[in-house]
Amino acid sequence: MTDFPLPGGVGLSHLRAYDWAAEDGVCGGSPHVHLACTEAYVVTGGRGAVQTLSAGGYAETALEAGVVAWFTPGTVHRMVQDDGLRVTVLMQNSGLPEAGDAVFTFPPDVLADPAAYAEAAALPKTDHAARQRRDLAIRGYLPLRDALRDGDPEPLRAFHRAAVALVAPKVAEWVPRWRAGALRAAELTGAHLKALADGDGSHLEESGLRVATPSNPDGYGMCGRRTEYDIPLDQEGLQR
Repeated sequence: MTDFPLPGGVGLSHLRAYDWAAEDGVCGGSPHVHLACTEAYVVTGGRGAVQTLSAGGYAETALEAGVVAWFTPGTVHRMVQDDGLRVTVLMQNSGLPEAGDAVFTFPPDVLADPAAYAEAAALPKTDHAARQRRDLAIRGYLPLRDALRDGDPEPLRAFHRAAVALVAPKVAEWVPRWRAGALRAAELTGAHLKALADGDGSHLEESGLRVATPSNPDGYGMCGRRTEYDIPLDQEGLQR
């Protein structure tokens, strides 16, 4: 049986939001932004919030079981823990965030130095390292939030420019992942529609159930402890 990605080539993970208090007294994750991917939170338990910075300003949106919230590229987001918040994350373009389409709101001097940024953004292996990374992101995030609250979007625009400069050298590596995932899924639907219009249902012979179990049940994500899945993106088994 050939392998197929999740619907639309999306990525899937589960998060338990960090409950460590940051310097502003708020418990939660590391603020960051995606430049090419839309992300969705499907809240499955507990209570919390997501703080967002965008061209529309600063907002804090309550999260509780049953809420679905999503944000487009360029939206800085910070998951806030209140009481046992648990979220299933649906990520557009599976594999791209892991390949670099996620930039932390580190202070400007770190963002301006690719080597320093890479060191600070490295995947943590301990609570201490995850908390250090989160706290550094908070240190850069709070001035952006305060400026937006005061009606000044320029610091956020400067952060966007710095984020683009950081990821630009990586984009060529993202294109094959996108082609194997989201683009292929869309093109496959188009091929199926054409075949059906012609009375051809031969692709139905490839039907069947696929099952995935966690590849890492308790990793360190940007916003919390992360249950990860390693799901093939195409028939040749391209994986993330």
